[in-house]
Amino acid sequence: MDFYEVIKTRRSVRSYKPDPIPEDVFKRILNAARIAPSGGNRQPTRLIVVRDDHRKDALIPLCNGQKFIAQAPVILVACGWEIPTNRGGYMGKYSMLMDVAIAVDHLTLAARAEGIGTCWIGSFDNTGIKQFWNVPDDYQVVALTPLGYPVGEPFQEITNRMPMEQSVCNEEWGF
Repeated sequence: MDFYEVIKTRRSVRSYKPDPIPEDVFKRILNAARIAPSGGNRQPTRLIVVRDDHRKDALIPLCNGQKFIAQAPVILVACGWEIPTNRGGYMGKYSMLMDVAIAVDHLTLAARAEGIGTCWIGSFDNTGIKQFWNVPDDYQVVALTPLGYPVGEPFQEITNRMPMEQSVCNEEWGF
């Protein structure tokens, strides 16, 4: 699939078929996250693969009741190591958020290229998830995403974006 077609048609999927993801496809998707760039090549991203139905159900209350996540055959919990660095002079230990976000974005685009739906989950209980999955103190949960074949045909071009001139300016701030 053409890269630009992948970008144009990646959508948040909230309804999944129970069909399993073939292991070779799943490994390609995980590898897209693994090879994503990170500042100083520190590679702070760690992914927890959740396939067990009881563990998936346990995530529902930890994700503010978003029941659809447990429909998917897989849920990924993306965590990041709080690297002692200071990007931009103000980000401090949370600069890992950028690195994990890059990895998750690579993952969601790779999933789309494979016909797999995802939905970036940003509403969750970090402390509860860390306790349930024994995530070390120097790691934080950054995002979760279910992965599975979507019900219906959700992969359509996104049309409700602002025009380029409202989001891009040249040489200096001009909005």
